Amino acid sequence: MAAAAWVAPWAAGCSTKPKAVADDKPRFPSDPFTLGVASGSPRADGVVLWTRLATMPLAPDGGLEPVPVEVRWEVASDERFRSIVRSGATFAVPEHTFAVHVEVDGLAPARMYWYRFHAGGATSPVGRTITAPAADADPSGFRFAFASCQHFEHGFYGAYRHMLADEPQLVVFLGDYIYEGNARDNPVRRHAGPEPMTLEAYRLRHAQYKTDPDLQRMHAAAPFVVTWDDHEVDNDYADDRAEDLAPHFLARRAAAYRAYFEHMPLRGLSRPGGPHAMLYGRHDFGRLLRLHVLDDRQYRDYQACAERGRGGSRSVENCEELAEPSRSMLGQEQEQWLAQGLALPPARWNLIAQQTLFCKSDSRAGPGERFWTDGWDGYPAARARLLGELARRRVPGAMIIGGDVHSNWVGDVLANFDDPRSPVIATEFCGTSITSPGLAAPFLQTIKDENAHLKFVDGSRRGYVLVDLARDAATVRLRVVDDARDPKTAASTQATFRVDAQRPGARRSG
Repeated sequence: MAAAAWVAPWAAGCSTKPKAVADDKPRFPSDPFTLGVASGSPRADGVVLWTRLATMPLAPDGGLEPVPVEVRWEVASDERFRSIVRSGATFAVPEHTFAVHVEVDGLAPARMYWYRFHAGGATSPVGRTITAPAADADPSGFRFAFASCQHFEHGFYGAYRHMLADEPQLVVFLGDYIYEGNARDNPVRRHAGPEPMTLEAYRLRHAQYKTDPDLQRMHAAAPFVVTWDDHEVDNDYADDRAEDLAPHFLARRAAAYRAYFEHMPLRGLSRPGGPHAMLYGRHDFGRLLRLHVLDDRQYRDYQACAERGRGGSRSVENCEELAEPSRSMLGQEQEQWLAQGLALPPARWNLIAQQTLFCKSDSRAGPGERFWTDGWDGYPAARARLLGELARRRVPGAMIIGGDVHSNWVGDVLANFDDPRSPVIATEFCGTSITSPGLAAPFLQTIKDENAHLKFVDGSRRGYVLVDLARDAATVRLRVVDDARDPKTAASTQATFRVDAQRPGARRSG
């Protein structure tokens, strides 16, 4: 049975050759699968498979002739493809830079599968994916990793080599998959081309990132669930406003969103319509885990108390605009969607996957307070509404995960951050970056000293976070590399924390 594919409207659910195809059996001068394969958005009965044809990844159109190419795909229950359980064909078309997204259904829950693509006599690398447990299943454990912030010029992706060895069943990527800006100081490798502004330039940036072998191997080993932050488009953008207040920003955002979709294993419901795309969503893994994935860029209010003539963030004191009760990080519709999700019959673990630091983080030493306006501290009323939902629903196993700030943070999420005696209602783990440089140690120490609910703060190392969920407890390891500038870097566990499912708050265990 062939699954539906939606590379283009005329390709959905069929394998009929479009009239523009020049040859039933094209031959490529070199490997067309240079960007690897990926899977994502796993469900109990299926998963998304992705690849993109490109013989020359950094050339326009990937070095291919501008005609559709038939791509066949196979899913097997064994690594040698002796037992093929699903297969089909679709077309990679130049309008979508020869990207292929296939939504495979009819698979068994909680099963490992292998997949591959064929085109023009060439065969892709073999990918491995895992379906989610059935809705009524109660698995004894589940391992996932989460990561963010992988500036190509600031380091190599050795962290993924160690993540691969940790064998997660899922990878959650929390934003800044690419960076639009170029490094100013001492890069270890260079972006191809200037800062992207057009669809072609964003496609080039994504393609270059996808050429990294460690990133390719991780994509081929486990399904990803992804969301974006700012650098997939422009630093510190908020809704329709760019950091530099560029007048045609929505056209740039439309180009960036389209290129992002073309290069990620996303379902068709996330296909952009101009500068708009549905990226937030809910993912269930049996009765053990419910994952709420948020988009805190597309719908947010502008950052408060911005500098005159500019958008973007800053650190502020005595900013009255911060306290305005209507200000939202997620937008009203997404806030309501999240509240409705938290009201559903809960899983044992209920995770909110979002982009940045959630806990209050006053950075002024001594009396007074100073807050960075791009994170949740810049939207305290929106944070208070979410805290109210978590407290009112008494959500079990509530955890908030994030990235963005290039450092490891562990914190107790209080019902009211303005009252240090208020109850702990959730646990936060905000992970460091894959490569992007961290914040200065004295600055981070000041924040830790000023905010007693923060249990751990360190920005000295790059890496990812590994989470082992059991029915009664979670073990969270902050995994860090010795040197992101070394492609053969070693890795270690910086700290280990335990969270009990019925008792929020992190306790260090190693």
